[in-house]
Parts: sequence; structure tokens; C-alpha cells
Amino acid sequence: MSEAARKAICFYFQVHQPFRLKRYRFFDLGHDHYYYDDYLNESILQKVADKCYLPANAVLLDLIRKHKGKFKVAFSLSGIVINQFRLYAPEVLDSFRALAETGMVEFLAETNSHSLSSLKNRAQFEHQVEMHRRMLKDFLGVEPVSFRNTELIYSDEIGSWVADMGFKSMLTEGAKHVLGWKSPNFLYCNSVNPRLKVLLRNFVLSDDIAFRFSNKGWSAWPLTADKYATWLSKIAPRSELVNIFIDYETFGEHNWKETGIFDFLKHLPSAIMKKTPYKFMTPAEVAEELQPVSAISIPSPVSWADEERDITAWLGNELQYAAFDKLYELSEQVRKCDDELILKDWEYLQSSDHFYYMATKFFSDGAVHAYFNPYDTPYDAFMNYMNVLSDFEIRLKKCSPTTDEQVQIAKLEAVIMAKDEIIASKEAEIEGLVNKKRAASKRGRPAAVKKSQPSLKELAVKLAVSSLAKPEAAKRKSAAKTAVKKASKPASGANAKSTATRNRKTVTVKKPSAKKK
Repeated sequence: MSEAARKAICFYFQVHQPFRLKRYRFFDLGHDHYYYDDYLNESILQKVADKCYLPANAVLLDLIRKHKGKFKVAFSLSGIVINQFRLYAPEVLDSFRALAETGMVEFLAETNSHSLSSLKNRAQFEHQVEMHRRMLKDFLGVEPVSFRNTELIYSDEIGSWVADMGFKSMLTEGAKHVLGWKSPNFLYCNSVNPRLKVLLRNFVLSDDIAFRFSNKGWSAWPLTADKYATWLSKIAPRSELVNIFIDYETFGEHNWKETGIFDFLKHLPSAIMKKTPYKFMTPAEVAEELQPVSAISIPSPVSWADEERDITAWLGNELQYAAFDKLYELSEQVRKCDDELILKDWEYLQSSDHFYYMATKFFSDGAVHAYFNPYDTPYDAFMNYMNVLSDFEIRLKKCSPTTDEQVQIAKLEAVIMAKDEIIASKEAEIEGLVNKKRAASKRGRPAAVKKSQPSLKELAVKLAVSSLAKPEAAKRKSAAKTAVKKASKPASGANAKSTATRNRKTVTVKKPSAKKK
């Protein structure tokens, strides 16, 4: 492999915008369940889209076409920002889709809600990563193979989880307290699972663009593409890989167009290709083509935030820990809930920005936090978030009952089930009797039934029959009376005797009640 092929430079850009919450004074706790300041969210996103996303994407697309496969970059778009693009600026999502279609841009996986779940709950962390994978597939048509955690948070344990999920490489910060004498300009691997390649950010060269580019008090100001390429050329003999990881809002938002930031971006690829031995690679290509020099041990989480390069930007005081612990106490209840609105709010409430606003740091770190903070003080941020979280908990209890309520519900369900079984057995018994009666009727023999009072229909039939029988009975009674009268008259001689005999026979047959004289 040639010297040029062995040296790689990787440019990666983070794209994320939080869903900012309404102030608690402007919603009715327990009744108003919509927590987001739509006007503020839309106005900020539209402003950043016009100043950064659209013009910067246009520059990158032109550079990719111009250099014909030699210029490559990587992005991570949080699930929250993808949803904001869909709501407020679909043209931005179209521009990212156009970049994806070139094949020169790699999109990295991360947590869907840009959350701190990797610091609390592995199951929730993996769930969010899978959600983000589906988002990238659905809206950009890509399947990520590299991973970047929220704000480059990394530890040995988190890296092993990422490796278990099948990712080949992961990005993190090349923090001094972690590296010691080692250089960030080489490829490393996870100390627990060496299959995962670890790319370390060169924070000096990255921050030269992100934080110092428009600083006129900086000794290296103004920064040009040729000057930057010269710096890279100087470190090339003792470097194999240079990772430049920055916020995408660096172009046009943090550094306005008037500072010359877009001109710098336009000329940078050509300057690097001409003056340095590096070639542009994506994280996936780096993991495929370069070999790690050693494992990197990071037992405690690091990030790219603040001077400490740790997690104190989000979990550095009691306010942040109280809010963080309270949020994840609700994890089990959320898991049992299937309300789509509650699940959506759960995702957005996990965003790391809510905890970032609660930081109480001072000096340069405090200035950076204040720049991104929509609240007047960290305490306002804490109170607002906890009020929203309280309302969310009220809704969640209605959706997912407590253990006692579940026991009561189970008992009621058992009673209902028992009643249903009794009713079913009675219905089966009645149906059996009906079927038995029908079968007997078909054989011509009425089924034996218990005697009961005659129905109205039966009484009517009997009455009609009895009325029809009365005339015949009257005739027979009249004939009997005539015969008795004739028998009572005297007769002469033999005729009289024979007549009397016949009459007696007639009377005997009919059993008349006539008396002999």
C-alpha cells in the first residue's frame, strides 16, 4: 500500500436541533399536554436552514461533483432534527437526500432523540439506536455501519454495546486525559471488543475551524484553506489518520457568511489534495482499510464538550442529576404504555439539550452554554423541565396503571371471565334441550315435557270443539225423552206388549231415568 493510500483524513459533521419546550407559565399543568414552543422551533430551524444547511449542502454537492469521488464526508443527523426538517423545512431533507445519492457521504447512526440513555439504560439505548436506523432507512435510504453517540460520549462499556449491535466503527473525542502520550492521529480499537474500530477527534485542528475561525484576536487569524493544509502537511510524517469532527452549524450560523467560512470550505479539499499526502475517507472506509495500532482504554465516559471533555456538561450538578434520575424512573411505565403521543413525548424529553441548559458552569464553558440556552438561568431551565415532566407523569399514570390498580383490574377481569363461563354453560344447556325437542318432533313423537297450565291457544281450541259438539248431544237427549213418553202410554194386546218391550230395550240401552208406574 502506498504512502498516500495509508494516510486518511475524515471530515464529520453533527446536525442536531432540539425541540425547545414552552415555558411552564404558558401551559396548564395537568390539562395542557402539548409541551413544545412551535413558533420558536420553526423560526430557529428556518433561520439555520437558510444560513447553514441549504448553502453548505449546496457547496458540498458541488465539491463532490467537482472532485469525482475524491472528496468524501460523513454526517450524523439526529432523529429529532429529521423530524424538524419534515415539519418545517422539507427542502433541507431533500438536499441531504441528494448528498446521500452521490455515494460519497456516509450517514452515521446515533440515538434517535440525541439522548443520554447510554449513561443510564442499555435497553433504552439500543432501542433508540434501532429507531434511528429505521429513520435513516426511511428518509435517506441508507443503512448505517458506523456509530456516533450523542456528543461523542464514549466508554469501554458503551463501545462494547455498539460492537454487539453490529457496527464496525465508532467516533469519540481524543481527550488528553485519556490519551496521555498517545496521539489521536491513529486508528484504535475498543479494549473490550477489538472488532470495533475507534476514531479519535483531533480537537485542536477541529476547534481551529469551529471556534477560532472568526476570532480576530487569534494569532492565526485569518484562517485560509492553504494555511490549514500546511498545518496538516507538517503533522503528516507522524500521523496516519486525522479526524476533523465539528458541528455543521459552524458554516453560516456560528461563523457567518461574511467571515469567509464558505469560501474556506470551497477551497479546502483542493488545498488538502495538493499539499498533503492525505486522502478523504469516510469512517466506514477507515475501519476497512486501516489497521488499529492498539486498544484504547476509556473506563469513564468522555465527550467533546467543554474543557473537561467529560459528561459534566449534562450531569455536573444536583439539578441535572435530579432531573435525569426522575426521567428514567419512568422507563418501566413507558414500556408498558402504547399511547403514541406519550411515546413521542418520551423521546423528545430524553434529549440531552434539556440537561445542557441546567449547567452551572462559569468562564469560557459558561459562555458557550449561555449562547445555546433559551432560558435566563439554569434554575429556570430546571423548573420548566420538572413541571413538564410532572405533567407527563400524570398522563403516564393514566396510561399505565400502578401495581395495586393492576391487581384490582385482574380481579375484575377474573370475575367477568367466571360470569362469562357460567352464561356460556347455561346457553349450552338450553341449546341442548332445544335440539332434543326438535329431534323428537322429527321422529313424530312429541318430547316428554313437564305438564303445565294450558296456553290461551289451547283453551281457545277446546272451547271451539265443545261448541261444535253441543247440537249432536241435544238431538240425542231429545230422542231419549220422546221414547220415554211413548213407553209411558198404555197399549192393547200383543202390540202393546211388543211395543212396551221395544221401549224397555230402548230405555235400557239409553239408560233413561224414567220410573215404572
